Order: sequence, then C-alpha cells, then structure tokens
Amino acid sequence: MSESSYTPSLERLAQHFRSLPGVGKKSAYRMAFAVLDMPQEKALSFANAITEAKNSVKTCSVCQNISEDDICRVCADQNRDEKLICIVENPRDVGAIFRLNEYKGLFHVLHGVISPLDGKTPEMLKIKELVSRITSLCQKYSEDEIEVILATNASVEGEATAMYIAKLLSPFGIKISRLAYGMPVGADLEYTDEVTLYKAIEGRTKL
Repeated sequence: MSESSYTPSLERLAQHFRSLPGVGKKSAYRMAFAVLDMPQEKALSFANAITEAKNSVKTCSVCQNISEDDICRVCADQNRDEKLICIVENPRDVGAIFRLNEYKGLFHVLHGVISPLDGKTPEMLKIKELVSRITSLCQKYSEDEIEVILATNASVEGEATAMYIAKLLSPFGIKISRLAYGMPVGADLEYTDEVTLYKAIEGRTKL
C-alpha cells in the first residue's frame, strides 16, 4: 500500500510522530497505527497526557529546570547544598546526575549551548539567571564556600560554553570546576553509564 492511499488523518498523525527526534518514516507510521489500534479510552488518555504536560510543565524560577511548580523539588529540598551548583545543558542531564544519588548540590539548566553556526548566542541561554544566583549566594556566603561545576557536554560547543561561563564568573572569586570526563569527546551525559559519570564528578578539575 502506498503512502498516498492512507487516510488524511492518519497521514497527519504519522507526520507529527515523524517530527520527533530520531523517528523515521517507518517508525512514524508504526506509531500512528499503534494509536489507531488503541481502545478509545486509552487513545484519549494518551492525547490528554500530551496536552496536560504541555500546559503544566514550566521552568523552575531558581534553577531553570522543568517543573510544575514555581520551585522544583530539587531546589525545594532543604537537605541539598545550595552553595554547590552543577551547570548542565538541558533537563535530561539533571536526571542523569540526580540518579547517581551521590551529588548533593543543586543544578542550573542552560537550555542549550553557545553555537554561532546554529544562531545560538549567550543571550539565548539561561546565563543571566545564573549570574543572578551567584550574586545572591555571594551575599550569603564567603566566596571560598561556593563552587560551580561546569558539566556541559564534551563537545566543541560544550567546551566553548564552559569557558565562556568560567570567564564570566571569575570576578566573583568562587571555585569553578569542570567535569573530569572519562568519556570520549562528543559523548552526551544522558547516555553515559552511572559509574563513568560518578567518576567524572569525583575527578572534576579546577579551571
């Protein structure tokens, strides 16, 4: 059966699935048919879950991670060390480090990296919010008590972003460290095994 023989509604559904990262043409049609095979109640629940997530999820006012409240559960945890901030590219990286159960500090999500070729400038990232956080922390604690861990990915853009932030924060006099990557250049945090990621955090180096 050719693609053109499918119904318009099925074609539209498949196209939406195909627009997702990593989903090819065959997978998109397989997902579309899977939805058609769902009972009506399950299909409506699936659609409602998408709508609910889109309407409910926002960014934490402190760390910029995804949250359904003004302050996410990590930032709201009084047992975590607010003087230790791990800077990551996206919310998925927060999950990767959080699952270690070894890191006891907070996070700051940039929502991307500096990439001139892609038109991504520093102003488009959550860097201004980071500077504001550090400014507030320096008013509460001495500079030698505060540490920022730069945990952007080991890519050209990730390294450039880390160096930009390190230079920007250097006047504060706080400790700035970089993950000691025991992983290949170009690897993403979210796909790194937990042992390697734990070793990287433990062996972070000062910039």
